Amino acid sequence: MQVTFPAMRGRMGSRDYFATIMSLSEIPRFFKFNDWEQFSPELRAQRVLNGSRVPVVAKYIVDNENSYLFSSITASYSSDTINFTPTSEDQPDIGLIQLDLEEMEFVINDGQHRCAAISQALKENPNLAKDRISVLLFPMENIERMQQMFSDLNRFAQRSSKSLNILYDHRDSLAALTNVVVEKVDVFRGLVDMERVSIPIRSEKLFALSTLYDANKELLGNKIDPAGSSPYEKTCDRAVQYWNALAEIMTDWKKVSEGLVAAAAVRQEKISTHATVLRALGGVGRVLNEQHPDQWREHLQHLSDVDWRKSVGGKVNPQWDGVCISAGSVVANRQARLATLEALCRATKVAQNNIPGKRGRGRPRKSAKED
Repeated sequence: MQVTFPAMRGRMGSRDYFATIMSLSEIPRFFKFNDWEQFSPELRAQRVLNGSRVPVVAKYIVDNENSYLFSSITASYSSDTINFTPTSEDQPDIGLIQLDLEEMEFVINDGQHRCAAISQALKENPNLAKDRISVLLFPMENIERMQQMFSDLNRFAQRSSKSLNILYDHRDSLAALTNVVVEKVDVFRGLVDMERVSIPIRSEKLFALSTLYDANKELLGNKIDPAGSSPYEKTCDRAVQYWNALAEIMTDWKKVSEGLVAAAAVRQEKISTHATVLRALGGVGRVLNEQHPDQWREHLQHLSDVDWRKSVGGKVNPQWDGVCISAGSVVANRQARLATLEALCRATKVAQNNIPGKRGRGRPRKSAKED
């Protein structure tokens, strides 16, 4: 079976390749998945397909039918019978490629999860078939070359930070709400690192955007109405009111905001800016709203009596030892977060029997340090 595609011919290093465009309906037809799992790593040209990733990517396509975005699929072709015909003598590298599918074999060098997700998304929404995606085709040489291609294509790939994803993700209502909170709460404005997850030692920032996002999730839950809707605006106002009320109590935050104390000093000496504590503070807000919707501000005032110091008299502050501090370091595992939430609920004098996720706890295990 002969098929023809518009294409551009290019050269990279010492090899020619073709850049073409295929409809999504053609992806399942042309690109079959090698069962790499049956081969040892030395004999593979790709990583093993991660089946759990495929439905996540497919859902992204289906949920964002009008705005999803993918980079090019890169594949190697096995046949020498690929024919390229320039459209004109003036443009010798723009034309048509003709492939014989009966003789052609493709190996995906980059984009196997995209291809698998496209196949699944087409089953859920056949209307996607008309969409088109760019494909780069390189001549197949040998297993060593394909392994090198995989290595080169992934060598410099670096995932963006969670904070940057939150800043740029306009589909996520909670991300949009968190960015609004940063602007409308005085102690956050200018003190939130919008790019990093771990704040540098000498940074003038107090919080990471990713931490505030997680804290808002604890405060408001996972389901946020679409940005711009009336329920979303009410939820946004609720979050702003809570963090503004809390900021009046957290004197260390206010001092940094007013330029009276260095952010680095507060992060070094206090736990009140750590992710574990900020998430627990979000959880306290949720519990207060559920148990005392009309008196939550009064209960919140009790946090002014909390000693946020990491150490007292050269030793770990007993208020946090075994709660969110282990072996002298603040820990971030689930057990420590829940223990911190329980401690803060006791401080605000609210019932703890309805704390989400509460279970029996012991001393938190040590995990990665936070800053």
